[in-house]
Amino acid sequence: MRTTDPKAIRALAHPLRLDLIEALATLGPSTAARCGRHLGTSQASCSFHLRQLAKYGFVEQAPLGPDRRERTWRLTEVEQACESGPVTAQLDRVFIQREADRMVAWVGRRDGEPAEWQDAAFVDGAALPVTAEELVALHGELRAVLEPYVGRLTDPATRPAGARVVRVVLAGTPGPDETTP
Repeated sequence: MRTTDPKAIRALAHPLRLDLIEALATLGPSTAARCGRHLGTSQASCSFHLRQLAKYGFVEQAPLGPDRRERTWRLTEVEQACESGPVTAQLDRVFIQREADRMVAWVGRRDGEPAEWQDAAFVDGAALPVTAEELVALHGELRAVLEPYVGRLTDPATRPAGARVVRVVLAGTPGPDETTP
């Protein structure tokens, strides 16, 4: 899903709404109550923000389940992308802060995690001299590496035993232009 509407992008730039999108990707179709329990927030707050996400097409009501009184929500797309522009700056800031907070939280709890997860986790970076075209290609190649795992979000039956949802953050942020005086 590629969003171009500035109002939709602005609506997405809310931490709880991003959390709800991630919760629905992780849990699958869920009620506001289930999302609230998963996120540690109120059902009423989740319900409000799910309706806002639905207003802009990020989520929709799932078919009614056995308890026809409960409204179940699902993602319309597992991945969202927004057109670059001035309004995306706030969304980018919220996204980056959330990811930085998660990495710091991992460092704080790492010692309490099983050894296999401590050894598997990584925080890595590299400074690479590349052109803009090469950076575009690099992004595409990295996304292609992740693609086989993205499908596991929509089909939990494909998740191997012991799998956990892991955040992998990709960023290619150019430094200052050293050629400009």
